[in-house]
Amino acid sequence: MDVLSGVRDNWFKLAASTLLVLAATCSGSAEDKLTGGPTPSPPGAAAYFLELKDGDTVPTKVTVRFGLREMGVAPADSDRPNSGHHHLLIDTDLPPLNEPIPNDFNHLHFGAGQTETQVTLKPGPHTLQLLLGDKDHIPHSPPVMSPRIRVIASDATTSPQVAAEDKLTGGPTPSPPGAAAYFLELRDGDTVRTKVTVRFGLREMGVAPAGSDRPNSGHHHLLIDADLPPLNEPIPNDFNHLHFGAGQTEAQVILKPGPHTLQLLLGDKDHIPHSPPVMSPRIRVIASDATTVSPQVAAASVKKRRHAQARSRNYYSSAAYRKYSRSPSAYRP
Repeated sequence: MDVLSGVRDNWFKLAASTLLVLAATCSGSAEDKLTGGPTPSPPGAAAYFLELKDGDTVPTKVTVRFGLREMGVAPADSDRPNSGHHHLLIDTDLPPLNEPIPNDFNHLHFGAGQTETQVTLKPGPHTLQLLLGDKDHIPHSPPVMSPRIRVIASDATTSPQVAAEDKLTGGPTPSPPGAAAYFLELRDGDTVRTKVTVRFGLREMGVAPAGSDRPNSGHHHLLIDADLPPLNEPIPNDFNHLHFGAGQTEAQVILKPGPHTLQLLLGDKDHIPHSPPVMSPRIRVIASDATTVSPQVAAASVKKRRHAQARSRNYYSSAAYRKYSRSPSAYRP
């Protein structure tokens, strides 16, 4: 009877586990097959929070930065393909995905193409979620949104933010006070892969495609191994001056191994810098081909891996392990 009872218990556990897996799979499939409004989104498009993670403790006055992959940012009313503008959902569930996103304290709209905002939260737990909208504030099909994250707002974590003023002058388009471009995650002196994703941040302005004359907006340019161009002329368009006129806020670039300089420079509808110019500090990075490994390092890595495999298989008392310990180079897992 004990044997039968054990078999029965194991069968029930297996059945319960299978049901849980099926439920999770169905839930994931349902999320993947959500549909929105009439505007299509491209494959792989995703919105996400930069720096913020689920479970973080944040200041009550917190800067929230938005990331967007495989699409460009464009202001509301712009019908540029594969673009949209951000909405921040605070302490609320998803709205109907085939209707305009509500506009209230729980559904913040960034129709000027902003890629960050500063929000004030009451102390305590909150939920945050990004949802992209098309020119009519309707989610795309499939919807482009971030996972819903939970944060805890605390007065104890508030920290002042300082912005530097740049007195250089550019073209005829004015930039607002405090506007700044900056790199997200990258820092001066970093070592990066030769194929590196560079993410662009923008403060106090919105991102808009080239050709859009929306006030207080512009599009990014990435300067690689180049000095600043003339600031009252269109930014050159070549391998050292990359244009992101579709409103992109990140790019993957390939660098030769060795030292490089990177700098962001915002351009107006005609690719001319603003007055004052909106740009990041120029940073220095070292590109390293991580796939190139010396023979000595490769041999040490193989030996270490084989030793770990032997330990994980509990071979200490086996003939195979005794053979391995006498001649590691001859061991074959």
